[in-house]
Amino acid sequence: MTSLTFDDYCHAIVDQTDLLRQQIRGADTAAAVPTCPGWNVARLLRHVGGDHRWAEEIVRKRAAEPVPGDPVDDPSVYAHLDGDALVDWLGEGAGELGATLRAAGPGTRVWTPAHERSTALFWARRMTHETAVHRADAALATGAPFTLDTGLALDAMEEWLDFSTVPEAYEPDPESPALLGPGRTLRLEAPGTGRWFVDLTAARPVWRTGPGEAAVTVRGPVTDLLLFLYRRPAPGVETHGDEDLLELWLNRTGFWLEA
Repeated sequence: MTSLTFDDYCHAIVDQTDLLRQQIRGADTAAAVPTCPGWNVARLLRHVGGDHRWAEEIVRKRAAEPVPGDPVDDPSVYAHLDGDALVDWLGEGAGELGATLRAAGPGTRVWTPAHERSTALFWARRMTHETAVHRADAALATGAPFTLDTGLALDAMEEWLDFSTVPEAYEPDPESPALLGPGRTLRLEAPGTGRWFVDLTAARPVWRTGPGEAAVTVRGPVTDLLLFLYRRPAPGVETHGDEDLLELWLNRTGFWLEA
């Protein structure tokens, strides 16, 4: 298990946003983002900044119900922002989110889409990794290098695995094959960094750190593993075993991804 604290997340939101801003300052914001079909760099940045402001509003208002997601979902809301003004706006939103989270504290009850984790801590973690993965998107679009701190990559892996156990990921779906069944196990390996075992053989998925005999294995550097889970290019990843099971698991566990 990773050991990042609430304060670590609050710092990381700002730090990852600053790295994103450095990557795209002076870049062509009309450039297409291959990993987010139909988006250009400006749309990607408005999405990240809108996410930050949406989460900040939820925490600041101690919202008990969903807050309208227009800043995230409606591309026209911030369409007037571009260039340096967009870069500066992005930094302001991250700073405001970090400050609001610290003022609230990790245990403050707020609405989240994950009912078992309805506190400000959820948003601190989620916005950290949302920002980091979209930083990878921006790097791919602009040709900038992308690296991620190992501790953040490990924690983002385990956040994904946590999401993979919620009912939406495994309950019967008339439009998808059943996920659970005998012999359905997966192993994720980042040599020298971490190992995870996913068991899909019981009434609900469970995961743990460590080794295990599996039907399919995914192996690579931890940042590449993370990008692979998010369906981003991950040249360092190798897979062995039941590819159909892996594809099914990725499809079912990625139900919550928007881009």
